[in-house]
Amino acid sequence: MSISSFETLQPKLETPVVVKKTSRNFGYTFKHYYLGPIVAFVLVMALWQLIPAWLGMKPFIFPKPTDVFKAAIEDWSILWEAVRITVLESVVGFLLSAVIGIFISILLASSLIMERSIYPYAIILQTIPVVAVAPLVVIWFGAGYNSIVVISFLIGFFPVVSNTLMGLNSVDSNMDELFTLYNSSKWQKMWKLRLPAAMPYIMAGLKISCTLSIVGVIVGEYVAGIGGGKGGLGYAITIAAVQMKTPFLFACGIASAILGISFYLIVSMIAKRVLGSWHESAMKTRK
Repeated sequence: MSISSFETLQPKLETPVVVKKTSRNFGYTFKHYYLGPIVAFVLVMALWQLIPAWLGMKPFIFPKPTDVFKAAIEDWSILWEAVRITVLESVVGFLLSAVIGIFISILLASSLIMERSIYPYAIILQTIPVVAVAPLVVIWFGAGYNSIVVISFLIGFFPVVSNTLMGLNSVDSNMDELFTLYNSSKWQKMWKLRLPAAMPYIMAGLKISCTLSIVGVIVGEYVAGIGGGKGGLGYAITIAAVQMKTPFLFACGIASAILGISFYLIVSMIAKRVLGSWHESAMKTRK
């Protein structure tokens, strides 16, 4: 066979192989990653729908999924407003946790004496239940928006500090010696070696903190009342419980869960963007 005839045949041989591989990858991915959760979801929803009907339970005791969906549609304006306020408060609390947490971690990592002096108090602060601290926050910052954001910040602060500090202190000793050999200053080491090396740890801390910020807002609304003149999901859950509107209470709880998952996925996407091109943990997830 001549070279020219081989070249004309080559594309015809490659095209079906690529298509077959893509379809096989999709089938493998669907079977091993999506099929199990979808089947589990359908089974849980079916059992949830059937069991209250078989037991004759009233919707205010244990509502069916159809009752929850109906309540969410009927009170959609209240639910949407509550979600909007909770998102705003959670984002502010999370950003404060991220910025202040990373900044304090850098300060602690830059001085061993400072780390040994201050870090134990950060651990003590984390061990105190937020519900016990919340009344003090209300006294200091007043009822409403400010206290809710501060409680959200407090609950999401420690995971950022803990993970960032661990990352800053986990630098490869050979790289550290190399920077020392080139007479790098302490802050050059921090910005060009320690901080980039700590990025996977920082992202892990932010993933934990973003979901905790929503928990902090809901707990804050229980204790500190409503924020911005209108209530978020925590306030809506409290009112629904008092009025025995159990289906709407379930709808608020599901909305909180969806909000937490959405926050986590957004931060995970940012983490993949930041780490995707160079860190092994993010590159593995792409394969």
